Amino acid sequence: DTSQWCADLHLLDMLSPMERKRQGYIHELIVTEENYVNDLQLVTEIFHKPLLECELLTEKEVAMIFVNWKELIMCNIKLLKALRVRKKMSGDRMPVKMIGDILTNQLPHMQPYIRFCSCQLNGATLIQQKTDDNPEIKDFLKRLAMDPRCKGMPLSSFLLKPMQRVTRYPLIIKNILENTPESHPDHSHLKAALEKAEELCSQVNEGVREKENSDRLEWIQAHVQCEGLSEQLVFNSVTNCLGPRKFLHSGKLFKAKSSKELYGFLFNDFLLLTQVTKPLGSSGSDKVFSSKTHLQYRMYKTPIFLNEVLVKLPTDPSGDEPLFHISHIDRVYTLRAESINERTAWVQKIKAASELFIETEKKKREKAYLVRSQRATGIGRLMVNIVEGIELKPCRSHGKSNPYCEVTMGSQFCCFLSLQDTLNPKWNSNCQFFIKDLEQDVLCVTVFERDQFSPDGQSFVFHFRCRHTLSSSHSSTPLLVV
Repeated sequence: DTSQWCADLHLLDMLSPMERKRQGYIHELIVTEENYVNDLQLVTEIFHKPLLECELLTEKEVAMIFVNWKELIMCNIKLLKALRVRKKMSGDRMPVKMIGDILTNQLPHMQPYIRFCSCQLNGATLIQQKTDDNPEIKDFLKRLAMDPRCKGMPLSSFLLKPMQRVTRYPLIIKNILENTPESHPDHSHLKAALEKAEELCSQVNEGVREKENSDRLEWIQAHVQCEGLSEQLVFNSVTNCLGPRKFLHSGKLFKAKSSKELYGFLFNDFLLLTQVTKPLGSSGSDKVFSSKTHLQYRMYKTPIFLNEVLVKLPTDPSGDEPLFHISHIDRVYTLRAESINERTAWVQKIKAASELFIETEKKKREKAYLVRSQRATGIGRLMVNIVEGIELKPCRSHGKSNPYCEVTMGSQFCCFLSLQDTLNPKWNSNCQFFIKDLEQDVLCVTVFERDQFSPDGQSFVFHFRCRHTLSSSHSSTPLLVV
């Protein structure tokens, strides 16, 4: 039981004052995470399900209030499970030696919070409006809140908890870090975890500030059908490597040869060409992003990623037609805008977004290379052979996966490239790591799912403490096979 970790007074006497504080903050992290997950699950049981069944609100209105609540629960259950396993591995009533690696791995996958928090004000406004206008809804919510497990808190208070939890992570991690010596193997992991927690807070705050962007992305989600993609596309979410998705531009476009009418939506990571289910009139652009419009769009082509494009004007840009070309891998799209000014806007915005995307990827590669190139020393070497993955859990609806493998130990890491459409990848690759502390160093093997529209997801994580190699040090049998 995490609440009893310090019950052994003899153990407390053996710990330094700094380590006692460190364990106290780790204890706070685990216990508050348990309480928070309980609150999330209570909201589903006490408020969400009854509101769906009572018919006082439409299904769309209920969705507007709770947004992606289920995704929040999934995020935090994964984190809580990892924390509990680590606590169990440390031994009953014993100090937790490592916690930063778990946080570093889990926090980047909490991007659903960006969508929820950016939509939370709309949900709160809707609740206020409905309770003011309809006494029956007000009484119904009041009765639900009388459940003793709510402890007198109304639904509106529970809906604030996700934002409160996100802002609390950096504070708790900072407290743990400040009580972790630099020589401790957890120190570098906690520094990285603090960066991830602060980055998440920054992205959430940015999403809340950019309410217009969030509202437009939600509108696009409701009005654009993207059937046929290999993975789910959530517009109001985090991109693969550019942070939160941003809407940049939209407008009518025409194919140069056939004059087929399209409607383009430009984001910071891709261009989406769609077709309107019925032709737009002269005032059609006014209907886009209107809450009253009944227009629907369907995807015309698979999204065009901006790190793979080259946009240019025709050889004679002074011609009468406002044409421009988009080269994407082995295909060229020749499009016509509605006017010269519109063409200029499209070309400039696509070019700027493409350059930023490419530069961001370049910096990411350079950072990874810098870590790999650092000379490492230690008391010994650990040779790792990553052979294969067998029957990995598919992350996509069609049952396929694009897996790649990362192996890390502290700041040392090695990455094995992505393989296409397989649940049984064969890497057959070797790497080596320098061991600094046989008792403390932990090898982490993570299999990621390569995603296009969101950060790469984890499909498998395995932690291996280096001291476990001692008993097998003279054996020719592989120590680790994935």
